[in-house]
Amino acid sequence: MILKNKTVGSWQFTVGGWRLAVCFFFMVVFTYSTCKYGFKDTSPIPPEVKTFRVNYLENKATYVNPQLSPQLTEKLKQKIIGTTRLRQTNNDDAHYDINGFVSQYYTSTSGITNNNASTNRLSVVFHLIFRNTLDEKKNFETDVSSNFDFPASQSLSQAEASLNTEMVKSLVDAIFNKIFSNW
Repeated sequence: MILKNKTVGSWQFTVGGWRLAVCFFFMVVFTYSTCKYGFKDTSPIPPEVKTFRVNYLENKATYVNPQLSPQLTEKLKQKIIGTTRLRQTNNDDAHYDINGFVSQYYTSTSGITNNNASTNRLSVVFHLIFRNTLDEKKNFETDVSSNFDFPASQSLSQAEASLNTEMVKSLVDAIFNKIFSNW
């Protein structure tokens, strides 16, 4: 193996030495350079807010899934307790008062194959009513919705059984984000 010398300015390198110098350069650059990336909540909870109340989240849709309301209510409470510093209360003087109801719960066809339904979609709309007792300008009402596809070969009750966990998680996350994030 023959090593050739290269001259750069007043420095003379062999090909192997040149590679070593380039590797050393990149090692120094990557060692001393930093990249910071993170998420910052655009709507942090003010320090004076200490308590929250989640009222029973009713199901006022035409079709009522009897499991949805109690599970939404409990999972939302658990998410707020586990994710924020707020304490739960059942008193009327809670700083954040959360209320709402399932306003729509329906299925539709979302996919057709050979003139037959191949995929159905379960759509759930939740009407959220948020009250901030410390700052009434922050009160709002809004709808959050989620869609869940399932095979057309399944009945609605079969689809509900298989989608229930995903449904509750998706709706709780959407409600939580509307309240605690400014997205």
